[in-house]
Amino acid sequence: MKRASLIFILLLPAGKLLGQGVSPEYSRLTKTADSLYRAKSFRSSADTYSAAFRSLGWKGLSADRYNAACSWALAGVPDSAFFQLDRIASLSNYTNYGHITTDPDLNSLHGDKRWEPVLEKVRKNKEKAEINLNKPLAAKLDSIYVEDQEYRLQVNEIEKKYGWDSPEMQAHWKIIGQKDSLNLVVVKAILDEYGWLGADVVGAQGNSTLFLVIQHSDQETQEKYLPMMREAVKNGKAQASSLALLEDRVALGQGKRQIYGSQIGRDTETKAYFVSPLEDPDNVDKRRAEAGLGPLAEYAGQWQIKWDVEQYKKDLPELEKRLKNQ
Repeated sequence: MKRASLIFILLLPAGKLLGQGVSPEYSRLTKTADSLYRAKSFRSSADTYSAAFRSLGWKGLSADRYNAACSWALAGVPDSAFFQLDRIASLSNYTNYGHITTDPDLNSLHGDKRWEPVLEKVRKNKEKAEINLNKPLAAKLDSIYVEDQEYRLQVNEIEKKYGWDSPEMQAHWKIIGQKDSLNLVVVKAILDEYGWLGADVVGAQGNSTLFLVIQHSDQETQEKYLPMMREAVKNGKAQASSLALLEDRVALGQGKRQIYGSQIGRDTETKAYFVSPLEDPDNVDKRRAEAGLGPLAEYAGQWQIKWDVEQYKKDLPELEKRLKNQ
């Protein structure tokens, strides 16, 4: 893997609202809580999530409750973390077993006697939701999903401990590359035999796995299956937001500019993140909205990038020149 490689996107489950629609105040507070989490102010993040739930009569999106649980766990307050996890498992039928079991934010909870009961609820939710699926294929893809995400979720911690250019990081990327190659063999066989399978056949996680493995594959493979995914989106068998990420990655791999601004690069010297070369920056948010993606300013902010479209347009020629010479 090259040092200046594009950021791998980790997909998180969408949330259901435990109650009525959200208010502007709720949205403001959850965005603040997310920013505090990214700044590693975990206790403040958790308290802000609580303020958001309080503003909505103690209701909230299950995705926000999951994120609150992560902040509580990282802040060393397991009681509150388990309260949030049990709530989404019991009341909103949370099903993403693959994510909850590999999320490093929750590692501190694994030794607690309450951990297995929560997992059992999630496992049962998943089984119930997938009762009419192609079980063998769904199970195979679920296993690949866990493997695909497990090692990538460890990258930040390894960088923090050893550094981006360390032998430990290089060894870790080698493992990821080996896993990706093995997973790709399985996914290509499924796609070639069945086509792009929807969530109605392999479940939401299995459906996401097809995208993730292709997204993490080589340029030739991405180009081969891009038309298949485009057709799958038209037929409701894949997410437009996921397709946008693949479209961007393929475009950049072909030496073109990305369309949706989903791909984030990293300067090899300063280690600062940047939005990779983007076509028509002025209208990117319109295109992102059409694909089901949020504003670029919010997305870029996850990497401490301040999105200023006018400044970006001025800097773009130099950025492209620098990348070309790498």
